Amino acid sequence: MDNIRVRFAPSPTGFLHIGGARTALFNWLFARKMKGTFILRIEDTDEVRSTEESVNAILRGMEWLGLDWDEGPDFFKDPTNKVQSTARAKGDVGPYFQMSRLDLYKKYADQLMESGNAYHCYCAPEELEAMRTRAMLAKRPPKYDGRCRTLSQEKKDEFEKSGKKPVVRFKTPSQGITEFEDIVRGHVTFENALLDDFVLLKASGIPTYQFAVVIDDYLMKVTHVVRGDDHLSNTPRQILIFHGLGWSDFVKNLKFAHLSMILGPDGSRLSKRHGATSVEEYKNQGYLPEAVINYLSLLGWSTEDSQQLFEKEDLIQKFALERCGKSAAIFDPQKLLWMNGEYIRKSNVDDLTKKALPFIKEAGLIKDENFSKEEFEFVKACVRLEQEKIKLLSDVPKLIDFLVMDDFEYDVKAVEKVLKVPGAIGLLLGIKDKIAALPEFTAASIEKLCRDLATEKNIKTGAVFHPLRVATSGRTQGPSLFHYMEVLGKEKVLRRLEKTCATFAVH
Repeated sequence: MDNIRVRFAPSPTGFLHIGGARTALFNWLFARKMKGTFILRIEDTDEVRSTEESVNAILRGMEWLGLDWDEGPDFFKDPTNKVQSTARAKGDVGPYFQMSRLDLYKKYADQLMESGNAYHCYCAPEELEAMRTRAMLAKRPPKYDGRCRTLSQEKKDEFEKSGKKPVVRFKTPSQGITEFEDIVRGHVTFENALLDDFVLLKASGIPTYQFAVVIDDYLMKVTHVVRGDDHLSNTPRQILIFHGLGWSDFVKNLKFAHLSMILGPDGSRLSKRHGATSVEEYKNQGYLPEAVINYLSLLGWSTEDSQQLFEKEDLIQKFALERCGKSAAIFDPQKLLWMNGEYIRKSNVDDLTKKALPFIKEAGLIKDENFSKEEFEFVKACVRLEQEKIKLLSDVPKLIDFLVMDDFEYDVKAVEKVLKVPGAIGLLLGIKDKIAALPEFTAASIEKLCRDLATEKNIKTGAVFHPLRVATSGRTQGPSLFHYMEVLGKEKVLRRLEKTCATFAVH
C-alpha cells in the first residue's frame, strides 16, 4: 500500500501517559514498517486544561522513547537539555495545533449548515440538563431531543436579539445504520437512532473533538486511524460527518484500528494507584526507553511465537495491526521491571554508565565540575562490577556508593559480627602489610594472598574474606571482593584498611 499516513493526536492536558505512549508506538511502528508518514498533531481545543507545559511534556516523552515524527510541531533543547516546542513545524499540511486551525473548522461548519446537515442550537445548559433528567426518568438514552432542528427564522432572530449564542449541531439521520470495518474488531455496526444531534462547534467557535478530527484527518490525508477503543463509539459520528461534507470516497478508504484498553494487574482501568502512569515518571525512576518500548509493544500485540524481547528494527519488521488483540491488555509492573533488567544486563557498559550518570550525580557521589575521563573510567568499572544486579538506573548509586566514596558508612551489624571478633583487627593489619608488599595488584593476586594467609593460619577462608570485605566496604554483601578491590586500587585499599584498623582497634 502506498502513501500510508497515520497520526498520533494527544490532548495536552497532562503528561504523556502509558496508554497514549502505546497508541503513539503502534502508529509509529506501522508507519515505519510501511515506509509511511507518522504525524504528530496536538489537539489543544480544551481551553481550560490545555497547557504549553503539557505540550512540552508530550514532546519530551516522545523524544525520550525515540518516537520521531515526520510531520508536526518542531522543538529545540534548551541549555538544560530540556525539550521545548517552537512555532516552527515539519510538514506542509499544518498547522499541527488545532487552536491554530479555527478558521478551517468554521469554514466546514458553514458548509454543513448550507447543505442542511447541521443547524444552530440555542438551548441553554439548564434546558439540556432537564432533557437528560426527563430521558433518564423515562428510561430512555439521555440525548438531545432535536428541538432546534426546525426553528423558524423568526425564533432564531428572537434568540439572537436576546444575546443567545448558538452552538452548531450535526443533523444525525434518525434511521439506518452506520458501519465500518475495523482491523482489530472486525465488522462494527451502530444504529443511527441511538446517536444524537451532537455538537460540532461550541458557542465560542471552538470545535468539539468529533468535528475537528474529521477535518484534520481529511486535510492531512490520513489513511489509517489507529487509536484506543475508548474512541470506538465516536467513529460512527465521525463517519457521518465525512459523508455530510461530501467526503464519502475518502472515508470509504479510511482504515480504522481500535486498540484494546490497558488495565491494571487487578483488572481495573490503569491509574495512579497501580504505580507510575506517565512516561516521564518511568524515565525518572531509571527505566531505559528501549525496555519501555519493548514492553509497551506487548500490550495488546504479540507475534505468533509469543516473542518477548525485541530489538527496535526487529519490532518494526514483525509488527502488524492484524496481530493486535481485542481483549484488554494487563499492565504488569513486575514484568516491565524484569524486562528493564534484561536490557541493562545486555547494555554496553560505556553507554550504561553514561545513562546512569544523572542518577549518580543526583545522589551526590560525583560532581559535575571537572569530571575527568579517568574518573568516568573508574565509575564505569564500578558499574561493570554490579551490572548483573541492576534493574533500574536509579539502583546504581546505592550499589556503587561505597566504591566511589571513601568516607563510606559501616553497617552496625557487620561491625559487631565481623570486626569486633577477637583477632579480626590483628588479622587485617597483617593483610595490610602483605597487600602493601604485593608487586601486582590484581583480583587473582589478592585472592591468592588471602587463601595463602588462611592456610598459613589454619583458618577458614571466610575468616579472612569477611573482615576484609567489611573493612574495605563497610558491608557484608556486594560485588566480587577481589574484583572490587582491584577496581579500587592498592592505595585506596590500604587507606581503607588503615582507617578501619584505627577506628576499631581495641585500646
